[in-house]
Amino acid sequence: MPLIEHPDLLVGLEQADDAGVFRLTDEIALVQTIDFFTPIVDDPFRFGQIAAANALSDIYAMGAVPLCAMNMICFPIKKMDISVLKETLAGGLDKIREAGAVLVGGHSIDDKEFKYGLSVTGKVHPKAVRTNHGARPGDHLVLTKPLGTGIVSTAGKADLASAEAIAAIVDSMAALNASAAKVMQNFEVHACTDVTGFGLGGHAAEMLEGSELGLKIHTQRLPLFPDVEQYCNQGLLPGGLHRNRKYRQALTLPSPKVAQYLQDLLFDPQTSGGLLIAIAPDSVTPLLDQLHGAGLTAATDIAEFVSQPAGKIELI
Repeated sequence: MPLIEHPDLLVGLEQADDAGVFRLTDEIALVQTIDFFTPIVDDPFRFGQIAAANALSDIYAMGAVPLCAMNMICFPIKKMDISVLKETLAGGLDKIREAGAVLVGGHSIDDKEFKYGLSVTGKVHPKAVRTNHGARPGDHLVLTKPLGTGIVSTAGKADLASAEAIAAIVDSMAALNASAAKVMQNFEVHACTDVTGFGLGGHAAEMLEGSELGLKIHTQRLPLFPDVEQYCNQGLLPGGLHRNRKYRQALTLPSPKVAQYLQDLLFDPQTSGGLLIAIAPDSVTPLLDQLHGAGLTAATDIAEFVSQPAGKIELI
């Protein structure tokens, strides 16, 4: 499909990045994204919070500040009580307000399946845009939230997840990446993205595309939600995990010493996951200190970018 080119389009479809960036002036660029999905928790207020936090995350991943948002709603008005929609919208508004943005409108349709999310517009200095490309050999990769939301959610649907595990993923999914993004502004970050539906492996692979770099992930360092290993070993894996693995497995080189559940975890689709921040080795400890000081205790140095094998993700 031929795309529309424009000198002020700084980030478009070509890069498979988290959001589009359009320069308005030498000082201001707009950052735009949209994301919505079906309910993943029973509580409609929490669903609204999670969906909004997930959409806002793309703005933070680009190094931008959210300005305004619009609701995106598909709702089965004849099948579901309107109170569910009201609570969902209240949850979304709660996170928009927390982000310091404003709700300016939206659009709704009658649909057979309930879906909710946001389109979000943010702003950033054109020279301060963070993209998912630009990592350098030797850079370390820092992850700011634990992994396993898809696996725990699948266990929950089977009534096999602990209350502790469910509470942990819900709190994490509803948490904005605002604090991580604010800390990130204090450092020279070479690349950034967030971990969502394609999983850690998928989004890490996007950071390698078009470069001559590979990635070495230290699987024992990966921060996990409670009971993830147990649920993996029970075969409680979401369908999205299998699809992600099928698409990206050829890029991965697991050591024989890496447990199967950690290989599975690489492809687990995340909802409102953490930021992946590529940064020089001498900045890793100060970055982690500031992230931990901001309350992001799960933030971990999980990987290094390497020259060989190029285009591959090595699991050690």
